[in-house]
Amino acid sequence: MFKVFQSPKSGKLRVEDVPAPRARRGGVVVHNKFSVISAGTEKMIIELSKKGVIQKAKERPDYVQKFITVIKTKGIFAAWNMVKQKLDTDIALGYSSSGIVLEAGADSGEFRAGDRVACAGQNYASHADFVFVPKNLCVKAPANVSLEDASFTTLGAIALQGIRRAELSQGETVAVIGLGLLGQLAVRMLKSYGHPVVGIDINKKQVEFALHGGMDEGFAPGDENGNKRIMRMTGGRGIDAVLIYASSKDDSPLRFAVDISRERGRIVQIGSVLAAIPWVEFYKKELTFVSSRSYGPGRYDHEYEEEGHDYPFGFVRWTEKRNMEEFLRLISGKSISLDNLKTKTFPVEKGEEAYKFVFNPENLVHGVILSYAEKEKQDTFILSEQAAKKRQTDISIALVGAGSFMKSVIIPELIKRKDVSVRAVCDSDGMESKKIAGKFGAEYATSEYEKILKDENVNFIICATRHSSHAEVVIAALRAGKHIYVEKPAAITGEELKKVLEAASKSEGKLFVGFNRRFSPHAKIMKEEFSGIGTPLQIIYRVNAGCVPFDHWTQNECEGGRMIGEGCHFTDLFRFIIGKKPLRVSAIGVPIDGSIRTNDNFSISIEYADGSTGTLFYSSIGNFKVPKEYIEIYGGGKIGKFDDFKNGEIIGEKTRKSAGLWKQNKGYAEELDAFIRAIRGEGEPFSLDDIYSAHIAVIAAAESLKTGKTVYLA
Repeated sequence: MFKVFQSPKSGKLRVEDVPAPRARRGGVVVHNKFSVISAGTEKMIIELSKKGVIQKAKERPDYVQKFITVIKTKGIFAAWNMVKQKLDTDIALGYSSSGIVLEAGADSGEFRAGDRVACAGQNYASHADFVFVPKNLCVKAPANVSLEDASFTTLGAIALQGIRRAELSQGETVAVIGLGLLGQLAVRMLKSYGHPVVGIDINKKQVEFALHGGMDEGFAPGDENGNKRIMRMTGGRGIDAVLIYASSKDDSPLRFAVDISRERGRIVQIGSVLAAIPWVEFYKKELTFVSSRSYGPGRYDHEYEEEGHDYPFGFVRWTEKRNMEEFLRLISGKSISLDNLKTKTFPVEKGEEAYKFVFNPENLVHGVILSYAEKEKQDTFILSEQAAKKRQTDISIALVGAGSFMKSVIIPELIKRKDVSVRAVCDSDGMESKKIAGKFGAEYATSEYEKILKDENVNFIICATRHSSHAEVVIAALRAGKHIYVEKPAAITGEELKKVLEAASKSEGKLFVGFNRRFSPHAKIMKEEFSGIGTPLQIIYRVNAGCVPFDHWTQNECEGGRMIGEGCHFTDLFRFIIGKKPLRVSAIGVPIDGSIRTNDNFSISIEYADGSTGTLFYSSIGNFKVPKEYIEIYGGGKIGKFDDFKNGEIIGEKTRKSAGLWKQNKGYAEELDAFIRAIRGEGEPFSLDDIYSAHIAVIAAAESLKTGKTVYLA
């Protein structure tokens, strides 16, 4: 399928042929018919991409702060790799489209194959032949609304949310500053709701266009008669509400809004402008200033947009989805017309030409549309069968999941090896899977991991998808007789764990879990020093984890949260050193600011079958100046101290061993080497009992955290 991408490194825009997305739980695959180029938003993305690294840094100080934090916590090399990965990840353009539902995933709500729909969302409603869209970012299009009109729905919802934020009452006069596509849509909706409207834009042609469309009054800034017209229009009182849809690097739109506002008027910022509040003027008029966040409540909320949890209608009347539905209602009822807003239509194959047209300053541009021809959905893209055959080895790998961990940790280790070959890459993002497949000279890229399971030439799968999908992929791979290395955790519930271990016990394939720490040089020293001492051990493991925003996917309980998602790393190291099964587990969490969220601030205590104990202290409320991980082991008259997998020592009556390394080594390379040797019949990295013990301990801890009770394990 064709898809439009932007390179954040070079700024080059291109149309690529990539695998189509697969249907997933909670959403639908849509065969796009039309999508609209958002000149304002997409122009900002493209212009930023074309700037140098220093200019990019000035534009995005939030990224600079992240870069500095990574330097302080993980070092300059890790920080630079983060930057390279960001610059190497292409941006899918577009976020407003319409089409026909091709496939509906499980729990996809009201949608069925064949439904006519409008779609929203960056990285969802992209400029592409086929898109996957979560159910809360998708609405049905009325039968009398053309799909061409429906493709404007997301943009209409953005304009509408700006209107809602003004909290208008009947008869109030509204000014719209910025008469690009969003401003033009806002003018039409305001008129349909019965408001007198005045429009202001630096481009006189845009003002004339809006006046022809029914706007009451309009002028360009600097027009000497502009303020007089407003005073005449409002009886000398000024504008009730000013909506700023303009984009500007200075505060001139805001200052103009202040000038034309009445006393106690409202100003709403929708566009990207410098919001330097002129305090004295605001004070004298007692003005209200609010911002409008995209297309309504639910935007940027992972639970709403990706998990499909709606807000109660009685408490949140207008969500982003309901705004989309209202925009379509206005079109369906003939309250607004979009006919003269459709500037030009290009087939998606001519996407580059379309963007040149949009950004040509000589063109008066409103809605530039990309169209999509009828075609079959292709979920696999063949790159080079010949190249794949040249690199064929006894271990032929398929990569499932092309996220940050796969790209920053696993792939760099694989590239170093000449004794294995990558045959296929699978990811929901067709561009990423195609790019990685090309890097390895793989035969194909796909969005369907089932294709890999049926591939007789693949014998080893490396899976680094989101945690909630791990068990499904692992079980399917083992049943297909494949060896599989899954990034931790292999399961996030006790029931999933049971099914995973049952599949592993019956499979000809081997199950490996990404518990890399047990393979580090430090872990081997710990194991050697404290094995066979004849007495129980006490282990204290402190993790200064750092803060992750609550809306990040790793915080989601559906993904296991941070306790299960990362905590299993540390319970595996307990198991590795102690060598016994856990008997009972208790956990306690620390709420932040009265919140019930304790998923990333907790302590876990585990008692093992030989009387040993492991205590995990995990915190996100500390300071990055302290290294992330610190371990102390007590037993047999000795103490082992290991600091962030860089430095370590064993302290006893007569012995003192240094385990210092010049850089951090968490065992990623050693882990991969052990898995490959195991496939070749050279040892077993760990047993199914090891996998069980590491997982069941954190699953029990999560239960203890919820119930406040100790969990006893059979």
